[in-house]
Amino acid sequence: MFGVFKRLFKVAESEAHSAMDKLENPIKMTEQGIRDLKKDLEGSMKSLAEVKALTIQLKKEQAEKKQLATDYERKAMLLLEKGQKGSLPAADADRLAGEALGKKDSAIQQATTVSANLGNQDKMVAQLEANVKKLKSQIGMWENELTTLRARSKVANATKKLNQQLANVGSDSTISMLEKMKSKVQEDEALAESYGEMAMLETNVDAEINKALAGEVNPSHSDSLAELKKKMGMS
Repeated sequence: MFGVFKRLFKVAESEAHSAMDKLENPIKMTEQGIRDLKKDLEGSMKSLAEVKALTIQLKKEQAEKKQLATDYERKAMLLLEKGQKGSLPAADADRLAGEALGKKDSAIQQATTVSANLGNQDKMVAQLEANVKKLKSQIGMWENELTTLRARSKVANATKKLNQQLANVGSDSTISMLEKMKSKVQEDEALAESYGEMAMLETNVDAEINKALAGEVNPSHSDSLAELKKKMGMS
């Protein structure tokens, strides 16, 4: 039972370390930061489009109100001309011309209100455009930083791996294996030399035995010569 709990603790500990590694990984943090900025940029772009659309509507409305004021003023003038020519009773002409001028004033007032709103909208557009420009700049900067971090990470990992390999040189390393091989070769060389000395010892013994028996088995040249002389009757 204790072993099960121990394994579960190890798993939880490993997952916690993995989570901390991800949390502290600058590349992942930069990637998340870029994603957040892009979401902010998307929202700002949407707001900018909406404000600009409203600005366009206000400008159109302002132009319409100004044109309406001009039209009512022209109508008032026409009414007065008709009254002066007698094609329209003077009283009616004055009354209707006054109504037209009233509508003109109302249109001018509406155009003035629209103009004030338009000024506020222009400020909002300028602010949103500045925000969009700033976000784009930050995103570009972070993307460049991310590229640099990725390159540095590759170099750092390669360097770390190489240093780990160099630091882990020991009994199980390649150098240790070469040392063992060297020792084995030296042992084999010593053994071969030992067998060589044993072979020489046996050869030397045989030579010594043959030398001791040389007088009996192989008579010397002087003995053979004396025997030949005797056979020939020579002294």
